[in-house]
Amino acid sequence: MSAHTAMVTWARRGQAFTDNRYSRAHEWRFDGGAVVPASSSPHVVPLPMSEAANVDPEEALAAAASSCHMLFFLSLAARRGWVVESYADRAEAHMGKDGEGREAITRIVLRPDIRFAGAVPPQQEIDAVHHQAHALCFIANSLKSEIVVEPPSA
Repeated sequence: MSAHTAMVTWARRGQAFTDNRYSRAHEWRFDGGAVVPASSSPHVVPLPMSEAANVDPEEALAAAASSCHMLFFLSLAARRGWVVESYADRAEAHMGKDGEGREAITRIVLRPDIRFAGAVPPQQEIDAVHHQAHALCFIANSLKSEIVVEPPSA
């Protein structure tokens, strides 16, 4: 078993607080030294209380699901002898009401655009590896919401 940590920090910095108009900008710090500016989404908390340039938790969840899926796909592809030149994914997390009527990420759509060196494997085999990657992905196994893999949009 392993533990994975992130330090999340926020400070009021002299702003009023009880009027609920304080900045939601904060930082995520990771053990490798990466610091990510974060905020609530402007779709959830309006500007200027949110910081549009920062990563919001919903975007981070989409990125985590995409990254996890990609890492397993690459590993499985390598085991099959496929050489992947590049992998790009424009992941989307969709908000909606869950089965209990609560606001939630109800669907994550992955659209991996994968470029191979040499012969491109048959689509049926690529789809099977996506299915296996999804089954192995720790993030996908941790979520209740649907995660869908679709072809990339042009």
